Amino acid sequence: MGCFLSTSKDTGGNRRRPGNIGEVSVYVPGLRIPKPVDFSQSLGDNLSKNMVERLSALRTRIVVMAAQEGPTITRTRRKSATQHGGSTLADLHQALEDYLPVLLGLVKDGSQLQYKVQFVWVNQEDEAEETAISNAWYEVLSVLHLMAMLSLSQANLLLLPRTSADGYQPKVSEESRRASVDIFLKAAGYLDCAVRHVLPQMSPELRRELPVDLAEGDLRALCLQALGQGVDIQLGMAIDSTKATLAVKRRLACEMVKYWQQAQDNIMNLPLANGWGEKHKLFVKWKYFEAKLLNILIVLVDQTWFLLLLPS
Repeated sequence: MGCFLSTSKDTGGNRRRPGNIGEVSVYVPGLRIPKPVDFSQSLGDNLSKNMVERLSALRTRIVVMAAQEGPTITRTRRKSATQHGGSTLADLHQALEDYLPVLLGLVKDGSQLQYKVQFVWVNQEDEAEETAISNAWYEVLSVLHLMAMLSLSQANLLLLPRTSADGYQPKVSEESRRASVDIFLKAAGYLDCAVRHVLPQMSPELRRELPVDLAEGDLRALCLQALGQGVDIQLGMAIDSTKATLAVKRRLACEMVKYWQQAQDNIMNLPLANGWGEKHKLFVKWKYFEAKLLNILIVLVDQTWFLLLLPS
């Protein structure tokens, strides 16, 4: 069912602490990036030369781009975000979108080709945390995870305050906030697909050997985080709008609390004994308490308006 090789203890090893990561609006765990594999040696006798070359070209493009740009993506400062950050994310994301449908050919109808290639990925925060598994579903899972992380990084760039043309305090435009909501939903979709449609294709034994970054609880927590932050942005726009009713604000606030509570439930019991993992737990915990507090404030405002309407 696909052998694996994992160096370091993926569920408890100490990852290298990152340097200055700049301003952050959306917490993005360290990216997992692919290392080169030889398709011709593994699939040369089973696929046409053209198909092998296409797989190799598509994946090599991702490997090169991820190696060059991956370490800078989650450290992008506001200044560079307007220069090359957005295009870097878009190019790498497009490369993954081009690769995924071709990759799925290796797992179509239970093909035995899924066990022919040993796919290698490494967490960029610790070069020792490398996992190699001879199962194409692991590659599909890793690709979806990277696409989701790139989406969260893109949302982060959109939500970093920028100095306005009038020279007043830096702020996030409504256009950027609306665009970020769509991106959060896209990230949640990738992660939901990973949990619902990819993990079930793996044997229980193989799933237990996945790095903690790809554990079901972590994937669910990230999915709920994306949904929670999307609703957070929607609630912020509703609060700023004179047309949004208190009923709408209360509904959004309740949804936000639900998502962050579920995210916390999924992530708190995971063995994330490293700097990035602990920060992720703290981020989710903070957002959950923030959501609860905001929900309480909106309820109080609603009750205050009701009392003002009562006859004296």
